[in-house]
Formats: sequence, structure tokens, C-alpha cells
Amino acid sequence: MKKLPVYIFMAAVSLVMLYPLVWLIGASFKSNEEIFTSVGFIPKSFDFAPYLNGWRTATPYTMGHYFINTFKIIIPKTVFAVLSSVLVAYGFARFDFPFKRLLFALLMGGMLLPQIVTIMPTYLMWSFIDSDLLNTYIPLTLPSLFACEGMFVFMLTQFFRDIPKEFDEAAKIDGCGTLRTLFFVLVPCIRPAVISIAVFTFLWTMNDFLNPMIFVQQVKDYPLSLALRLSSDSTGQGYEQNKIIAMSVIGLIPSIAVFALAQKSFVGGITAGGLIE
Repeated sequence: MKKLPVYIFMAAVSLVMLYPLVWLIGASFKSNEEIFTSVGFIPKSFDFAPYLNGWRTATPYTMGHYFINTFKIIIPKTVFAVLSSVLVAYGFARFDFPFKRLLFALLMGGMLLPQIVTIMPTYLMWSFIDSDLLNTYIPLTLPSLFACEGMFVFMLTQFFRDIPKEFDEAAKIDGCGTLRTLFFVLVPCIRPAVISIAVFTFLWTMNDFLNPMIFVQQVKDYPLSLALRLSSDSTGQGYEQNKIIAMSVIGLIPSIAVFALAQKSFVGGITAGGLIE
């Protein structure tokens, strides 16, 4: 009973935080007039036309095509980000090599640079390497193979340092090499961090608008974030809001599904990681 006021307060805050999402779902079934005249989230009548009309875009492609494009970017980028961050963090945490501290400091310094500062030099670099690459997803995915997210490397490095080195020694006695020790002994111990990196990369890439706008030039290659922009104009008038909202709701489904599926593994990883504490 003592915690009842806390639970009531938390429930009230949760309702306030969830209201925009609930309103978004309700607005996807409303007409354009009702969206701007009603603050309630329950529509007067459920109309599925925004979903049907929104799926068929003004381009020769449906939203399904743009969803596929999005996953063509997300899947390799997530795999590359996890793999490269684990390898680089393992190197910083377990090995000594020349200029180790300097390189780690440079990596951390890169975290202080906002993306808007680096995006144009990155564009010019890819243009110098091969201008044809600007018409592909390579500039969006390949940098993740080189551990370009310093925050991920920093986080994993701290996790690796918390694991006793006796784990490495025991694996070496059992005949494990460096990579087998990493992937079969150490990575399961830091599963929460690895899953967090994958989830964050997925969500950030799914919501990314600026990078695809800079590097993707053809409409047929647009991801979902740019495809939604095709239905709007700079004035905010002359287009159907309910179609954009309906497609935005569908666009939320992969992110919600990934978060829900990763949650169980995340909790299980915390339990496994607690064995080394």
C-alpha cells in the first residue's frame, strides 16, 4: 500500500507519454478535416482508406518497395556496426599496442563532433573515391564496418574490462584462439550491450532522414523516411495528412517489433552478465 501512490503517479505519467502515439494511431483512421478539428484519439468512424491510399504512392512504387529499400540499409548496417564495435572494443580492452591511448582518445573525440559537421566531408570523400557510389547504399552502410560509432566502442570497452581476464585464460587452456574466446566466451557475457547496439542502430537507421537525403539520388532507391516526404510539400497544404499518418503507423511496426523481441534477450543477457559481477 505504501507504493500505491508511486504506481498511480507512474501510470499517469505513462498515459501522458503514450497519448501522442495513441492519437497517431487514431488519427490514421480519421478524415483530414477531423484530424484538425478533433483532439480526441477515437475517430468518429474507422476508415481504412488512408492505409489503402497511402500504400499506393504517387510514384510507380508502393510503400512495400520503400520498406524493402529501408531493410537493405538497416540489415547490413546493423550487422556491420555490431561486428566492428565488438572487435575494436575487444582490442582496446584486452591488447596493448602502440599509440593505444592516443587512438582511443581520438575515437572518443569523434563522439563530440555533430553529424552535420562530418556529413559534407563524408560526401566529398565518397565523391572523390567514386562518384557512382553516391547512387548506391554503400556510403550509408560501409562506414559501419569500421566502428564509426565511438559511443558503441566506448560502451563495449567498459563491459569487456569488467570481465575478469581469467575467462580468457581458461578459454586459452581449453584450446580457444583469440576469436573463439571473443565470440564464444566473452560476447555472451556482454549480451545486453551487444543487443543494445543492434537495437539502437536499427532504430536510428529506421528514423534517419538526413543521410539518405544526401546520398540517395533516385526515387526508386529511397528508404521509407524519404518516401513519406514525397507525399508532403513545403507549405503543409494540398496533401492528405491521414495517408502520411497511416504510413507512419505502419513504419513504427518494425521498430516496435524489434524492441519487443529484443527485450526478452536483453533481460536474459543481464541475468547471464550478472554471473561475472
